[in-house]
Amino acid sequence: MFTLNCKGKLLSLEKPLVMGILNITPDSFYEGHIAKEQDKIWELAEKMILDGADILDIGGQSTRPGSQRISEKEEWERIKPVIQKIRQHNQDIILSVDTFYSTVAENAVKEGVSIINDISSGDMDSNMIKTVAALQVPYICMHMKGTPDNMQQQANYEDVVKEVLDYFIAKIYACKSAGINDIVIDPGFGFGKTASHNFQLLKSLSVFKILDKPILAGLSRKRTIYQTLNISAAEALNGTTVLNTLALHNGASILRVHDVKEAKEAVTLVEAYRRS
Repeated sequence: MFTLNCKGKLLSLEKPLVMGILNITPDSFYEGHIAKEQDKIWELAEKMILDGADILDIGGQSTRPGSQRISEKEEWERIKPVIQKIRQHNQDIILSVDTFYSTVAENAVKEGVSIINDISSGDMDSNMIKTVAALQVPYICMHMKGTPDNMQQQANYEDVVKEVLDYFIAKIYACKSAGINDIVIDPGFGFGKTASHNFQLLKSLSVFKILDKPILAGLSRKRTIYQTLNISAAEALNGTTVLNTLALHNGASILRVHDVKEAKEAVTLVEAYRRS
């Protein structure tokens, strides 16, 4: 059984957890969950908490394919008031920050965040891994080829499962050597990968259990779903639930989603199925 030490609060992964996505960006690929106005932020966060979110993941920078990078200063200016707003209303919900900047990670933990979620696993900021080690918080490492602005042009693999597995073997060693105790791995669905790559990773997700780390699956409303079904991201809830269910069946410990209620229902049903 995995646990995460979130600044003294022990988070058990005996049952899969649901992480709600809170985007504070003007250009996310799915506009349905963008908190553009300050007075709407708590409203959206509260709904996710009431729907059963175990973690809220706050992101101030779009990392969709082709997105343009903003500075760490601008990212922090977007994130800081959101953390403060949530903490004014709720001291208990576990907060994660979605950033590849070490300074943003450090500032966020000072404001009450207790998990760092890094799409680059330290590859975009050489100070990130040692910073997270010093902060002594869980670190979500994601696989991505290239950077968001060019990753889809680099989606070439001889064996995507093997390459991602090898990447995590090296990355886990680096994180452990630096002193990070709690590491979560994220295969990075959609990040420098085609739909075929994503389905191969999903089908082989159980292979990553050999790493003995919790696995996060971030499939929510992504291009693989809506392009396969020839629909829009706004129409991709049912498809998301299908792929989340497969991810749970294949070993995911955390689902990162826009729609918390439906993800919690998937967890409950899969757990009941396993117990039967």
